[in-house]
Amino acid sequence: MPIANSIADAADQLREWRQDFHRHPELGYEEHRTASVIAERLREFGFDAVETGIGGTGVVGVLHGRNGPGAEDRAIMLRADMDALPMQEVTDGPYKSETDGKMHACGHDGHVTMLLGGAQHLAQTRAFDGTVYFNFQPAEEGGAGAKAMIDDGLFSRFPCRAVYGMHNWPGQPVGSFHTRAGPLMGASDEFYITLKGRGGHAAKPDECIDPIPCGAAIVQALQTVVARRVNPLSPAVVTVTTFEAGEAYNVIADTAHLGGTVRSFDSVVHAEIYEHIERIVTQVAAAHNIEVTIERSDTFYPETVNDAEATAFCLDAARALAGEANVHDGAEPTMGSEDFSFYALEKPACFMLIGNGDSAGLHHPRYDFDDSGTVWGASYWATVVERALPVA
Repeated sequence: MPIANSIADAADQLREWRQDFHRHPELGYEEHRTASVIAERLREFGFDAVETGIGGTGVVGVLHGRNGPGAEDRAIMLRADMDALPMQEVTDGPYKSETDGKMHACGHDGHVTMLLGGAQHLAQTRAFDGTVYFNFQPAEEGGAGAKAMIDDGLFSRFPCRAVYGMHNWPGQPVGSFHTRAGPLMGASDEFYITLKGRGGHAAKPDECIDPIPCGAAIVQALQTVVARRVNPLSPAVVTVTTFEAGEAYNVIADTAHLGGTVRSFDSVVHAEIYEHIERIVTQVAAAHNIEVTIERSDTFYPETVNDAEATAFCLDAARALAGEANVHDGAEPTMGSEDFSFYALEKPACFMLIGNGDSAGLHHPRYDFDDSGTVWGASYWATVVERALPVA
């Protein structure tokens, strides 16, 4: 099944859409312009319904096939995330971010464009039998927008039998597809540690209780959690990513703040890691005569687990589009996390990775989505729909 002519012919239009989204990045739950543009386009395509404000700024477009609405067993959901990252872009392209401190460094501008491209084609052809829900989701980057949409009644308002998602993947050729059944992306959340000592003059450390040596000891000690407390056959990561203390070179700080992330592929292991962190931090702080508080982020992303049957279906759809040589089963799992995991807890689901060529890595200030991939992504979505809901 080659790329449909209508999608191939729309390549320049898709590029314009994507670069427009790139110029106007919006953070999680602030995607008002993005959501408005999406909703307007879906209505222009002739969608049967367009619902906005779901889970904050989420948009769901409803498209029925040739024979009208389908029951839940004849309905599927396709998802793209919309939000950007709080980063400064350092590229010099003509469509670089116009908002300081915000950029599409994870390709969500491309994800939205690919789903819009598939939506436009399917609205023109209606070459399926049933109902497709096009889910444009806010706040994937740490805001758990997927959970917010679910809590806002997503699946009761738009009942479906399966959910499919897709993410661009730097380092893999454009037009290639990669996934696996089972765990694909790790569970993730963050921890925050506050160390309270007694500040004072740097010339009189004996009169102070310095939180910095305590923090340094904690950073070192936390390296033993995965190395010595977690089964080596259970992948996990504990990383301290922030350490803040003091404002002057001649002053011993009163307080220090540490923060970091925990990632794993097993919720039991995840809980055990936090038990080890709490014990280590508490005991090291006590040894330094430091008061300590430990907090865990409210947002926990479970591991993303692909349903075996849904994954086999998506791999077959990708092969029909791109050919056997460009579709790769058994993709290597990554500790990167995704709130698509919340959908996978509710419905059979598959998360597909699509090659983004030789770009900078995700979340890099020089990252950019490869526009030549938009026709492949839009065609993948069309293929998934037409094969999942075939016309009798």
